[in-house]
Amino acid sequence: MTPLATTVDEEGVLIDNLLVVDQGRFREDDLVDLLTSHRYPVRNVRQNVADLKAQIAACEKGVAELRKMVGHFGLETVEAYMGHVQDNAAESVREVLDRLPDEAECAYPTDTGQTIRVKISVDRAARRAKVDFTGTSPVMKNNFNAPEPVTRAAVLYAFRVMVEKPIPMNAGCLRPIDIVIPDGCMLKPQYPAAVVAGNVETSQHVTNALFQAMGALANAQGTMNNLTFGNARHQYYETICSGAPAGRLNSGEGFDGASGVHTHMTNSRLTDPEVLELRFPVVLEEFSIRPDSGGKGKWSAGDGTRRAIRFLEKMDLAILSSHRTHPPRGLDGGGDGEVGKTEIRRADGTVETLAASAQTTVGPGDAVIVTTPTAGGCGKD
Repeated sequence: MTPLATTVDEEGVLIDNLLVVDQGRFREDDLVDLLTSHRYPVRNVRQNVADLKAQIAACEKGVAELRKMVGHFGLETVEAYMGHVQDNAAESVREVLDRLPDEAECAYPTDTGQTIRVKISVDRAARRAKVDFTGTSPVMKNNFNAPEPVTRAAVLYAFRVMVEKPIPMNAGCLRPIDIVIPDGCMLKPQYPAAVVAGNVETSQHVTNALFQAMGALANAQGTMNNLTFGNARHQYYETICSGAPAGRLNSGEGFDGASGVHTHMTNSRLTDPEVLELRFPVVLEEFSIRPDSGGKGKWSAGDGTRRAIRFLEKMDLAILSSHRTHPPRGLDGGGDGEVGKTEIRRADGTVETLAASAQTTVGPGDAVIVTTPTAGGCGKD
């Protein structure tokens, strides 16, 4: 999760279509060679191999359960119900399109100087929509470029959220949606563009832009506040929550956002304080909700958080984040949220403010303090 990468190879080992299981045999030697012979090799190859074995085992369990279901109900019945689930999802999204305006668009500026542009056009007769990202900034020498599947996942997520029914997430949700992503823009990069922030940061921006265009939600914090630190013995990565945005239901009635929760394209849970301090040479000084920090409006956003971690050993530390210069925006006259910041409080009491994406070294007694951006409010108060 380095904030400094400008090519994908600097972000780790890019695995391009490796046959990992051949005729029932796990090709461990070939995998280990790939993961360790790279210019930037993995840190703990045995852990990586164990993770992949666990994923393969999970897939095999899925295969076994599908075969059991087919054996019980019959292939024809299983395939029919798979089709029913997708047909229902497609119709549910068409009902969402029926409520949207003919055209809606959003230009979403980011801290990197890039802008995500999206235009949603609804064809009433066909009950289809085009989600067009034409005009989005080109690929830049940073790692906020997002591979096309990330953008497609954000579109899928946003339209699924707009369906106020308990349907399962499935490909039918995208059946009535045509997605246009121009070649060469930051949402459709080509090798060797760096992309590590695309999944964790740019996905949040795309989601915010879509909800803003649809008039459904104010901006969420628009970042995962990716914090990493480590040395030769310890490596740790976490994402830090803020408050949820305020928004409107299909009925037109609004709602406040919750405080201190992950939203949209992130749902990870933080390590328990006791476990964190037991396994790593750190002290969790503070993890608190900042009262009255969410965007105001007729409906207000949830409040953001503040997290302070003090180090007991020398560590390398990096932050990969957004909305340090642009505040998350409100909706329909609602107030904007607050920008975030990342500070290093040195052992001598001096405080340094880091850039949105930065890397530094911390020593015993130093602390990192992350103040999260906060989401926007909805409607005039």
